Amino acid sequence: MATISEHGVQIRIARDNPWWNDPDYKIPEAASPRRVYFGPFSQLALNEQISRATILLGPRRVGKTHMLKQLIFEAIEKGFSRQQIIYVSIDTPIYSGMTLEAIVNLLPGDRNARSLVIFDEIQYLRNWEIHLKDLVDSYKNIKFVASGSASAALKLKSEESGAGRFSDFMLPPLTFYEFLLFLGEEAQYVEEKYIASDEKNHYQATDIAGLNDRFIDYLNFGGYPEAVVNPIVRENAEQFIRNDIIEKVLLKDLPALYGITRIQELNHIFAHLAFNAGSETNFETISSQSGISKPTIRRYIEYLESAFLVIKISNVDDVCKPGLRERNFKIYLNNPSMRAALFAPAEKNDSQLIGQLTECAIFSQWQHSTAFNRLKYARWRNDGEVDIVYLPTSKKPAWIGEIKWSDAMTRKWGEMTYGLTHLIKKHKSIRSAFLTSKTIKSNSQIEGVTLEVIPSALYCYIVGRNITRTLDINIDFD
Repeated sequence: MATISEHGVQIRIARDNPWWNDPDYKIPEAASPRRVYFGPFSQLALNEQISRATILLGPRRVGKTHMLKQLIFEAIEKGFSRQQIIYVSIDTPIYSGMTLEAIVNLLPGDRNARSLVIFDEIQYLRNWEIHLKDLVDSYKNIKFVASGSASAALKLKSEESGAGRFSDFMLPPLTFYEFLLFLGEEAQYVEEKYIASDEKNHYQATDIAGLNDRFIDYLNFGGYPEAVVNPIVRENAEQFIRNDIIEKVLLKDLPALYGITRIQELNHIFAHLAFNAGSETNFETISSQSGISKPTIRRYIEYLESAFLVIKISNVDDVCKPGLRERNFKIYLNNPSMRAALFAPAEKNDSQLIGQLTECAIFSQWQHSTAFNRLKYARWRNDGEVDIVYLPTSKKPAWIGEIKWSDAMTRKWGEMTYGLTHLIKKHKSIRSAFLTSKTIKSNSQIEGVTLEVIPSALYCYIVGRNITRTLDINIDFD
């Protein structure tokens, strides 16, 4: 059987890096819209004062490779020689078996000169973290950037083996704010409102009916840039999301990374979780409904989290202290449009389903925030529940919120604010609270705490905009 020749590798690497031999070559991705995350990512990745590799984490199809190509354009603009920049996708078969250092040696320029080396989909190389750490230590003039679509697997190895050598950067699905930007419609639906006495940014919907229509579009297909900017993909968003994202993760990524052999079992669990997204559950319930053992379900959920398919949120009681053993939890989809792809798009009049997906969307907006891991939900006896509880390091709740896709608070105020009122009475540490609606925006008071009633679509926009406005990379340089 013939082996892959060095000449064959050279031909492929030159094809993947066309800027080497053509000084007039223009990187196509440079002209397309940039994620709002690109600025802080490029600042981190190209910072030559830091001897670290940057690890770009994110789900399939959220624009990681696109952003890496834009980074190459940015590097050239900042003076990097075209011959000192190399891009390699590790999952390309021709590079199979090659070490990372062997790929670095394919650079046509000087390995000791200022260079940029990019390894796309690095999770497909065994022990990548050990090899990359060694490269960071050995080549001080090279900026290394790697990407991957399996968060937990990459992040765990990054933290364990790359301490002081790697900086992780998370690229989540499109926020609702970015969705409107990509459509060029932000100004059509939302405007910023300046209040001299308040340092916070305030926004108001100029057309709440139109904003809600766009929000439903976002719930159905809006988390992926390609589904937004490409009309052909948008018309077949369900097939695109199901075939190019979900099935590739379930059939290729997870089996390859974790050695899963019972793929149908994994598919069944994911479909079950997706259909019931936002509902409280536990391992015992899922096990009894699926016939799969609790330890296996626990592993599957960890794998699905690692691949950015689901988000698992833990609960607290009304004392706001997590239990010693986690029993109940909620599973949300990392991107609400996955449910539409698996089952059916949400219709405008299906308030129950839209409410369910709205919870998924709001938790999805928080993913890049440093506050994300401190978000819980509260559930206690007598049917008390609050959808979001923010527990800072003090372990005392700072703010709380209830998510609804309804204007029924005009008729059921006491019922819809019961949980919020209970927690506010119990915890003097709570400084603010919110209750989302379908169209209503107002302010009220509960036990001296300001309660903001705000449309869900507007709240979703605000969270995404405020988080991406002041992205926190949080690098420890010590």
